[in-house]
Amino acid sequence: MRHLLAATAFLALAATPALAEPDYAPAVKADYDKQLASLFDWFHRNPELSFKEVKTSARMAQELRAIPGIVVTEKVGGTGVVGVMKNGNGPVVMIRADMDGLPVEEKSGLANASKVRQVGVDGVEAPVMHACGHDTHITSMVGTARRLAAMKDRWQGTVVFVVQPAEERVGGARAMVADGLYTRFPKPDYALALHVGAELGSGKVTASTGIQYSSSDSVDITVPGIGAHGASPHQGKDPIYMASQLVIALQGLISRERQPLVPGVITVGAFNAGLKHNIISDEAKLQVTVRANSEEERKRLLDGIRRVARGVGELNGMAADKMPVVKVIEGTPTTINDSALAERLNAVMVQALGQANVEPFEQKGMGAEDFAYFVQPDSGVKGYYFAVGGTPQAALDAAKAGGPKIGSHHSPEFKVEPEPAIVTGTIAMTAAVLDLMKPGA
Repeated sequence: MRHLLAATAFLALAATPALAEPDYAPAVKADYDKQLASLFDWFHRNPELSFKEVKTSARMAQELRAIPGIVVTEKVGGTGVVGVMKNGNGPVVMIRADMDGLPVEEKSGLANASKVRQVGVDGVEAPVMHACGHDTHITSMVGTARRLAAMKDRWQGTVVFVVQPAEERVGGARAMVADGLYTRFPKPDYALALHVGAELGSGKVTASTGIQYSSSDSVDITVPGIGAHGASPHQGKDPIYMASQLVIALQGLISRERQPLVPGVITVGAFNAGLKHNIISDEAKLQVTVRANSEEERKRLLDGIRRVARGVGELNGMAADKMPVVKVIEGTPTTINDSALAERLNAVMVQALGQANVEPFEQKGMGAEDFAYFVQPDSGVKGYYFAVGGTPQAALDAAKAGGPKIGSHHSPEFKVEPEPAIVTGTIAMTAAVLDLMKPGA
């Protein structure tokens, strides 16, 4: 009997048809060949810095307006764009794509590598590069909008397309919300977003059923000193010496105060002080990034930085009005997927792409996302954020075996394989929206 059951099960498995891709997948691929590839190329050649995305937002507004049924509003939260497509009664689903580049000189070796330079909101001119793949995100949004406009018989409700500025400064989402994103436009029941991943194989997706990204805070620390001649340090107070103590002491918050199994990162990314060999300057400045996986740990680390900074000042005998000054200049909470929604849409991804192309989620770093501001617990908006593969699996395998390294996000060598990233992202996002908005759901 056991053998009969096994044989029956085998025959049933053999008779199961191979997973068929969605019937709109060929249209997505055709759209890529005809228009999306050239659109991506334009975005990649013309990156813009946070809150300076004037040409990018104008092009996205143009592309969305060209799609029947989308009403477009520009300059939301600065350079943000919002497109609203209504199709009867039903849920409201928001699709968000970020659009800013980074102050990085592109060294990808690609034929369409960026040559752009731009003055940022900080007043500093820098080379600009799409070093985090936002050009694929906005291109995929256009592809998704076109598919949904062509399939209105399959969904009901309202889709809100949000083209967000300044994700890299974790300020654009908050600016759009403050400018009335959820009051001037239909408030979403669900908010969806994707991000291309250089460490994920092309054609694959992955999403957490909980935390997707860590919190991030950018902290500026000013360490006052008392200037003096370098040959007479006793006549001053050396801010470089004090700031160096602070750099080391901050790591004690991670190695000696943090519960070892609770993630946390403090990285000093910039240290600026002094102008001449033999002059003790009167000030040093640090720029620090802080990461955590909970609001409790986030607060503990930020409070700890303030405490340690003051302690270094007191240790060196600084007056009360000359203590180090700690300022959190920008930040974002953790990005956490709604568990029930993520389980539902992860199953949709399996149906649309096949089980082999849906990777189990694994948090491999403490990157952050200001998408969190769209799905805060008090907003009532359920969020689902997923990653889309951007590197050929063969290249990942070769790198793992000791071959050429894969350019990481934010590096000059960053590059993605645009066709599978955009096509897969568009198919996946379209599938998610159709499931949430199917008639009678």
